[in-house]
Amino acid sequence: MSGEVTRIAVAVVERAGEYLIGRRPPDVPLGGYWEFPGGKIHADETPAAAAVRECWEETGLAVQVSSEYPAELHDYDYGRLELRFFACQLVDAAVEPRAPFRWVPRGELSRYQFPDANRQLIERLVTSTGNAAR
Repeated sequence: MSGEVTRIAVAVVERAGEYLIGRRPPDVPLGGYWEFPGGKIHADETPAAAAVRECWEETGLAVQVSSEYPAELHDYDYGRLELRFFACQLVDAAVEPRAPFRWVPRGELSRYQFPDANRQLIERLVTSTGNAAR
């Protein structure tokens, strides 16, 4: 594996105990897996700004970053990724996301197949305060 790292920003958008996720198309790496909105960080932007931009581009939802979760460095067959996860809130809670994105209750996140680099974040979200199961 080469030393080059692709930097990815991810918007972890929460609304009333639900999280925004979408299914990856079948013809891309990790096709069919579920994910939070996100994508590559441009050279001229901060990781937080990239998360906000990617969320808008993919879902049509405007968000603002409130905090950052621990980053994850992960090797996939197609390359090494550095994922920066940002807790985000909606600017307008009345707006609904574009398909394939949908709202999923916190307690159901573990039922969806996410890429391996998301595993620790999913565990953290499912067991965090507000989940009646823990």
